[in-house]
Amino acid sequence: MRTPQQLLADAAVIAVVGASRDPRKPAHTVPLHMQQHGWRIIPVNPTVDELFGERAYPSLADLPHSVDLVDVFRPADDAVEVVRSAVQIGAPAVWLQLGIVSPAARRIAAEAGVDYVEDRCLAVERAAAGLSRRG
Repeated sequence: MRTPQQLLADAAVIAVVGASRDPRKPAHTVPLHMQQHGWRIIPVNPTVDELFGERAYPSLADLPHSVDLVDVFRPADDAVEVVRSAVQIGAPAVWLQLGIVSPAARRIAAEAGVDYVEDRCLAVERAAAGLSRRG
């Protein structure tokens, strides 16, 4: 199992389930922060066509290419279904944002051999580790 810092260091493309167009919400500011530090952010939100200059997709199953990490900004009750979808598309890692905890989702990820992080913020971990994908 890779550490959160290893997951970020290894990832280039992050699908963000629940990415928001509202600039006041962490589901907007965190993915934007990660994009500004060099990660490709693919928004997954059925109510928008584009976010962060990238085409948005209604679900993980609709993604046309693989991703290195699935970041989740959805309530804990939705995490099980998101993790199941992440496993189905072959995502190697799932990250539940700060405040999101799901023992059932953790179990699904473990059974599938998927790296799993919960209740931690991508941007905080990126900053703490001093990581950037920019040259």
